Amino acid sequence: MQSVKVGYSVLFTLISKHNYSSSGHFRALACSHVTISSACGAHPMSTTAQPVVIRIPRHMQEQVENVKQVRGKNKVNTIKAGKLLIKSKNPELNQSTGYTLGKFEQPHLSSKGWKHNKSFGDYFTVNNTQRTPPVVTEIQDEEGDKLKEKSKPITFHNLHLCPALVEALGKDNITRPTTVQLQTIPKLLKGYNILCAAETGSGKTLSYLLPVIHKLQAEKAADSESIETTPSTRSVIIVPSRELADQVSAVARSLCGPFRLMVKTVGGGRGVGNIKLAFTKGPPDVLVATPGALVKALRRRYLDLRELSFMVVDEADTMFDPSFSGMLESILSQTRVACDPSETQGPGSTRKAQLVVVGATFPGGVGEVLSQVTDLGSMVTIKSKNLHFLMPHVKQTFLKVRGADKLLELHQALKAAEQDKAGVLVFCNRASTVNWLGYSLEDMGLRHVRLQGEMPASLRAGIFHSFQKGQVDVLICTDIASRGLDTQRVSLVVNYDFPESHTDYIHRAGRVGRVGSVEDGEVLSFVTHPWDVELVQKIETAARRRTSLPGMESSIRKPEPKAAEEEEEEEEEGLLY
Repeated sequence: MQSVKVGYSVLFTLISKHNYSSSGHFRALACSHVTISSACGAHPMSTTAQPVVIRIPRHMQEQVENVKQVRGKNKVNTIKAGKLLIKSKNPELNQSTGYTLGKFEQPHLSSKGWKHNKSFGDYFTVNNTQRTPPVVTEIQDEEGDKLKEKSKPITFHNLHLCPALVEALGKDNITRPTTVQLQTIPKLLKGYNILCAAETGSGKTLSYLLPVIHKLQAEKAADSESIETTPSTRSVIIVPSRELADQVSAVARSLCGPFRLMVKTVGGGRGVGNIKLAFTKGPPDVLVATPGALVKALRRRYLDLRELSFMVVDEADTMFDPSFSGMLESILSQTRVACDPSETQGPGSTRKAQLVVVGATFPGGVGEVLSQVTDLGSMVTIKSKNLHFLMPHVKQTFLKVRGADKLLELHQALKAAEQDKAGVLVFCNRASTVNWLGYSLEDMGLRHVRLQGEMPASLRAGIFHSFQKGQVDVLICTDIASRGLDTQRVSLVVNYDFPESHTDYIHRAGRVGRVGSVEDGEVLSFVTHPWDVELVQKIETAARRRTSLPGMESSIRKPEPKAAEEEEEEEEEGLLY
């Protein structure tokens, strides 16, 4: 029987410098003893333990160093001194207003993991970075620097509008034009066709109403001297909803009063008798109409569009939608639209109409429709600088919440707003949700009104007017209230259902922070579904990069000449057969 005891000492010179236990590549074994027994009858024999040095190959050393550098790499600090642009529940994801992302730098999103069920309760806020809307004009010199207070501010007198019209604006405490009005009014006064793309709440309504009324009163004075001219409707303004038609008509009447210009409104859902009533006292000078009601009036020959001086299409992103585009195309085909400013001058029989298209986004079919009635090259495009950007003067909060908890979160938000007696708009995606939510708030004792497209015209009449006048502070509605309606008293917008597109989000958020608003606006959005998260992530990326929202059209595209080619091919085939 022979027994041999051998001792091995393994020395790693790099153990003191690196920790390899985390990487799993190496394990340190020190003073390992192995006893080897054999069945032979030799005498016991012992050997002296000798240190053995194991050398690590160079490529393994480089691999370990690379792993250490990657794991120990510090994240880019997006927090600097000053106000926060993005405030997240996780402070590590905050971003300061003074930090700018690099061109190829990927932002760390607060909503990155919001598709997971454990993300409920998470939130982030895009803070407002300025107090006033960016559309308010500021006097600047040629280099772009703001001038001193001694410089005279630009007023409506500088735009060469008639004094009586400027005086009417002064009664409503409107003295200075916005940037959109400053660019649009002079072009319309010169007779150009205009395509105006500007953000919500920038004063687009006055940008076309003021030159329309200015030119109508001048034309009326000139036509009154001629014996041959007969009274006719000179201006038509097409809007997508009855509520917006009533709002535009109210503004037009206040401005047309000094000139004795007649303003009438025709809307759908009220019967042909109401449409006929608008023309009983003679053709109105300004007609504000919805597409369906205007088509009915044209079929009964209550007016003739060939004698128009102005054709205005407001809220173009809705008007050129497939639900309205057919009727709009029929209306424009009956209008003699000018292709040159010189065609807008002269006597009434030879004068052609100026075309004004106003909106924030433009669907792909806009170019195809407009190309049939005028030369697209003759249209002057006016685009706002901050078009499709998140409004920098409105605080916007996104909350990941379960569907069952949305009602409780809404109740808390409405109770907080109730103390300030401020107007609140609550948006839903479906009319059925508006009704259900209304019944639920009634059970909670919260006073409110509802507005949705499936309501009869008799019920809808006056609902939004009562909200504007402050008779009730909470309005639950669908997207019918997000297009063009003036909501200066609103300080909070709640997206109970997250909007289905970026366009809807911009229009909903545009109900606060409008020109002339007294209070700072805020938007609260409930995020529930995975498809909501995808939109939120794009909005957060645009906010962190300070860029416009993706996929938004702000110009018209010329249609491709496919129809002519197809007709030629069909003619050739017909000749062959």
